[in-house]
Amino acid sequence: MPVAPLTPGRGIHVLHLFCGADDGVDSAGVHAAVASARDADIQVVPVALLGAKGDVGVMALGADAWALRRLQTALSRTGLTVLDSYVSVTEVSEYAAGMPEEMLNARLYPVLPPDGMRAFCFYPMSKRRGEVHNWYGLAYEERERLMRGHGAVGKEFRGRVLQLITGSTGLDDFEWGVSLFGVHIDDLKECVYRMRFDEATTLYGEFGPFYTGMVGTLDEVLDAAVA
Repeated sequence: MPVAPLTPGRGIHVLHLFCGADDGVDSAGVHAAVASARDADIQVVPVALLGAKGDVGVMALGADAWALRRLQTALSRTGLTVLDSYVSVTEVSEYAAGMPEEMLNARLYPVLPPDGMRAFCFYPMSKRRGEVHNWYGLAYEERERLMRGHGAVGKEFRGRVLQLITGSTGLDDFEWGVSLFGVHIDDLKECVYRMRFDEATTLYGEFGPFYTGMVGTLDEVLDAAVA
């Protein structure tokens, strides 16, 4: 019996899966799982991961949480082993008042991956609640000032890096997930490095693990992962 869709009140769900692969992966099954998800209006971005944290990354975005769950199950049945994951939803920051509707929709309903940006990085982050530096103890006006400065740094990388920040407070271990797409991998490195000197990050940023790789077609990603 079909399950009624579960959708956000605004925006779409985002699921990151970081998987291990071995010689037994059913490539045809992976293609079928992704095709079925795309037929259900799920965007699927395949990533060839670099390093020992995994082989295949999948960033999936769509309105129906059940469709994302079906994709996760279908991929697991192909022999891909989910080593880590992240669950979030697209959102518009409380500091985005007055932003043009087109820009708001780009955050709530992104179309990925961006053309010409095949370098990929994902990391989760939260704002610090320490005894000395507590983001949530600041007045709104001060938080807004800090975030506007933070956004100004990001604008320096327009055309080189596209950033999607999704909300995960109450949904996963951190408060936000940050997905970066870049023209070159060192564009991502430079962007994150520059932002670490921004006051909002220097005093209040806390980060989880980083995952890095290359966006490719499903065949390119599977060929890189499976001997």
